[in-house]
Amino acid sequence: MSSNYTPYHHYSEQDDPITQEKPDPVPEKRKGRKKQYIAVVVVLLLIIGASFAAIYYGAGGEFYTKDNKVAVIYVQGTMLSGSMPGGLGYVTSEEISDYIRDAVEDDSIQAIVLRINSPGGSPSAAEEIVTEIKKAQDEGVPIVVSMGDVAASAAYYIAAPTDMIYANPSTMTGSIGVIWMFQNMSRFYDEEGVEFHVAKSGEFKDMGGSWRGLSDDEKEYADTVIIEVYNSFVDEVATGRDLSRSDVKDLADGRIYTGSKAKSLGLVDDFGNMYDAIEKAGELGGIDGEPAVIYMNRPTLARLLFGSNAESSQTVEQFAAYFEDNPFGKIIA
Repeated sequence: MSSNYTPYHHYSEQDDPITQEKPDPVPEKRKGRKKQYIAVVVVLLLIIGASFAAIYYGAGGEFYTKDNKVAVIYVQGTMLSGSMPGGLGYVTSEEISDYIRDAVEDDSIQAIVLRINSPGGSPSAAEEIVTEIKKAQDEGVPIVVSMGDVAASAAYYIAAPTDMIYANPSTMTGSIGVIWMFQNMSRFYDEEGVEFHVAKSGEFKDMGGSWRGLSDDEKEYADTVIIEVYNSFVDEVATGRDLSRSDVKDLADGRIYTGSKAKSLGLVDDFGNMYDAIEKAGELGGIDGEPAVIYMNRPTLARLLFGSNAESSQTVEQFAAYFEDNPFGKIIA
């Protein structure tokens, strides 16, 4: 008995002439974009993770509030007034003052440590920082200094009024004094045939111009200004270190002292590192046991990655040009 039955046969794309062509591959652009999206997500996750770690680390490894904290504020580099990027060889009075104020306003912080590595800088910057130090002390927040390699001149200026100063035996400190520098390039201009016409409203208006030297009257006036700033420095050291003014003047001739010599002169209190200073700050702040440490401005990953390239360094030099290239000369403590 014959039958028209045809056994079932599964057709694949290879059997069907209509579907013989393979599907179009995914465009390379789409694949590339997908990889870019993944890369962006990974970077964002890394940034979020780093931020989380920084916050956690900055909080001393704790997220709950405890009233047993000591804030550490780094003073690193030449001191200037004003505002500019920090962490690149300069430190500004506005930055340090802001951190001191933030620490004082935080009820969980009982004391502050200033970790100083600075050769000095602008007396005005030092005076602004000292103002905030005294305000903090008036609010009952003690401040302890930890000196590193160098804490001299204006850097010692800000250390003098604090509650306790720690140094290392080899720390370079002191240099209590003030200088005002002028540059006379008149001979160079004469050799190059450069001439100047200066119209001025007063005798001293172009004092410090590089096209000429100082007159005798200007030299006398410069000495008067320096003595005025110097006397303020001496007074601050005498008051802060509980020394007589005459004793301070005897040692305030601008020379550098080692930490060992400074201790014998009464310019520092004791030898110790930053952790000794933190422990002492906690004790002065009335903290029982080991204090939690808050690093207010410790160098960050961002500063390490972006703070040392040529473009950033050039930008910082431009910020500091008002001080470094001051046409009236620069007063340095």
